[in-house]
Amino acid sequence: MREWIERDKSAIWHPFTPLMGMVDPLMIERAEGVNLYTADGKKIIDAISSWWVNIHGHSHPKIANAIAEQAHQLEHVIFAGFTHQPAVELAERLLSILPDNQSKIFYSDNGSTAVEVGIKMAFQYFYNQGIKKKKIIAIDGAYHGDTFGAMSVGERGPFTEPFDPYLFDVAFVDFPSKEKEEAVWNQFEALVSAGDVAAFVFEPIVQGASGMRVYSKALLNRMIALAQANDVICIADEVMTGFGRLGTLFAADQLQNKPDIFCLSKGLTGGVLPMGVTSCTDKIQAAYRSNDLMKTFFHGHSFTGNPMICAAANASLDILLTEECEENRKRINRRHLAFGEQIEKHHLVRNSRVMGTIIAFEINTDKDTSYFNEARHHLYPYFIEKGLLIRPLGNVIYLIPPYIISDEDLDYIYQTILSFLDEYDSLAAVSAD
Repeated sequence: MREWIERDKSAIWHPFTPLMGMVDPLMIERAEGVNLYTADGKKIIDAISSWWVNIHGHSHPKIANAIAEQAHQLEHVIFAGFTHQPAVELAERLLSILPDNQSKIFYSDNGSTAVEVGIKMAFQYFYNQGIKKKKIIAIDGAYHGDTFGAMSVGERGPFTEPFDPYLFDVAFVDFPSKEKEEAVWNQFEALVSAGDVAAFVFEPIVQGASGMRVYSKALLNRMIALAQANDVICIADEVMTGFGRLGTLFAADQLQNKPDIFCLSKGLTGGVLPMGVTSCTDKIQAAYRSNDLMKTFFHGHSFTGNPMICAAANASLDILLTEECEENRKRINRRHLAFGEQIEKHHLVRNSRVMGTIIAFEINTDKDTSYFNEARHHLYPYFIEKGLLIRPLGNVIYLIPPYIISDEDLDYIYQTILSFLDEYDSLAAVSAD
């Protein structure tokens, strides 16, 4: 095992990881259900679904079999000028569960590219009509991915600073916390009324990477309505919130006003293979229906619509749309709500919140909530040692488990968090010394 770790360190550049000063990565040998197994036999409960992607548990036999069967029949084919049954079936099924205003599916490779496609689709919608609209609105604190368009509409900070000179201008409104809702509405109204806004991009209801921050559905409904009344394309980044994370299949199912464009990934394939989807309304497509070749949407990826990935996504949908899966999501929500009530009065806990299958809360520290909050240095190794994969967002602890997680595993996770809260003061004191 040591040899493999050294070879990893020599050959691999890991994401979001400094090249010096970090502990060695863990060597994972296999995974099953909610459990990861290291090469030395340690079991780790994946309480965050491996970056929010794994919704049905690891190595699910139905999904694995679907991939294997498809690999023996058609593993890949160029998707310009060709098509295949798994892609057609998946597109039809997605449109059947997305809001009724969605009418076309565009495939890409991941969440970032799904957002890139949505932004480009919106900008070219106006370009094809000879309308000059170049501004885009986003919400401060957003994370939409790490490609340049996605970075442009995300929070500007340490992650993007080296690239800031190369990002396009974006009008950011403040995050609409309760005390800022009216101010944010006024900001948004002023921007939209100027008449030069092409699109409004947002993570509906919950901002993920900024700390699982929740904002008002009522306000978002108002913002979408105002935007659409002024011919502003509304782009919902449901990469994290899609496929049942907030209880409903999509966050927008909880909104009266439906976005024009949806960006999907993560749970789309059950977290097994990478895929992005961007869906849109017939109105968006109308601007591209032309005999003028230059009104074509010139975007594509080598692995667009890969048959094996489509097969995995279809198998994942088979599982997602069962009554058992729906009941599991409701069960997790009930358990989270009860645990939230249990911890909300703890002196180290603030702002406990539950959204569907997600629970999050902040550890009270002297510093504000931030990805770089030093509390993370205590949190992550503590939970790994206890056999839990919990990757805090700064001082924000959150759980977003696979839907198959058992009550026994949830009990262990909750109890471990409670033990941590009881021990945290002493851990922090030792670290300070």
